[in-house]
Amino acid sequence: MSGNIQAMITNVFVDDLEEAISLYKELADNPEVLRFPYEEMQLALVGPFLLISGPRGNHEEQNATILVHDLTLVQKALDRAGAAIVDAPSEVPNGTRLVARHPDGSVFEYLQPRA
Repeated sequence: MSGNIQAMITNVFVDDLEEAISLYKELADNPEVLRFPYEEMQLALVGPFLLISGPRGNHEEQNATILVHDLTLVQKALDRAGAAIVDAPSEVPNGTRLVARHPDGSVFEYLQPRA
């Protein structure tokens, strides 16, 4: 696994795009926010996260694994955002993982790969 991989792009459905952007900017280490229209939905690409707000139609929430360099920083951001830790940091064969339920209801597994 390449050492420069930070995360994979994942879809996240949110109720309020503007409120969600600040949380996900912090989780993605304050990247540039790219906004673009898509039919009646509002979308913003924030680092590895594609935030989607608006009528969901046939879309469903997608849970995903996010690869991170520093799990401690992610846990602090999740705590400040009011996310619920579903599974505390634990060692797994390919690194250290943490599972959290975000305020929007999505559940992500954060994985800090072994060096």
